[in-house]
Amino acid sequence: MRRRFGQSLRVGIAPGAVALLKTSRFGSAAPELVAELAFDGGSHPESIAGALRLLLEGAASPTWPVTIVLADELARIWQVAPPEGSARLADLEAAAALRFQTLFGEPTGAWQLAAGWDATQPFLVAALPRHLLALIGQVCAAQRAPLVELVPQFVAGFNQWRGSVKAGAWYGLVQQRVLSLAAIEDGAIRAVRASALPEGAGLDWLAAHVAREALRLNVSVPARLCVSGHAPAAWSLGATHPALSCHLLGQGQGAGWSDCARLAATGSRA
Repeated sequence: MRRRFGQSLRVGIAPGAVALLKTSRFGSAAPELVAELAFDGGSHPESIAGALRLLLEGAASPTWPVTIVLADELARIWQVAPPEGSARLADLEAAAALRFQTLFGEPTGAWQLAAGWDATQPFLVAALPRHLLALIGQVCAAQRAPLVELVPQFVAGFNQWRGSVKAGAWYGLVQQRVLSLAAIEDGAIRAVRASALPEGAGLDWLAAHVAREALRLNVSVPARLCVSGHAPAAWSLGATHPALSCHLLGQGQGAGWSDCARLAATGSRA
């Protein structure tokens, strides 16, 4: 492909599938689906790296900058409360590592942590597998494709839409029949909770689910939920509920695309 100024590639990586989009920072053109590839091996890093190499080779796109969006199944995301009196980055990193081990039952040695480190309020942390990151970096280098960003889907979605989530609202992302909720209070994420969507999940289920999560977290029940991704049709614009207003973000983007292609588009403003 011949690259024009401002164009770049976005790759979605999920267990068993990869997808490639072409985007542009200029104009109003929507992302263009270039290629998709299913592969055996699920979440195995070598299988993912091999599929990524084939995808980029098939696109014939050396020197194109690449953004990669990882499915949340390949990452771990959690919230950390900073220790009282903490002032150093090392204190925050230690708190994140301790919380990781408590939640997931293993040390962080095999994971690379990234966060909006904050000594004054709880902050979100994402952990990505070091071995997978190394293999992805090697593939991109071999294809002479600069890797400009690698981010889990939930983080990409929240970064894209955080300006649309007004005071008193929560954010949610739906992908592959899973709803990930960011409970937001006083402008900060207090927790991230992921739940499978039952068949026929309508606004009654959604309102009850949000209320339960607020009760568990001991925070106020939001009156509004802003949702991106592939939300159920029952949540579409025009649907109303007395306890919860549901606002869909980016509705219609990637209509007809596979889950992996929609994954790749997460966070794109093109």
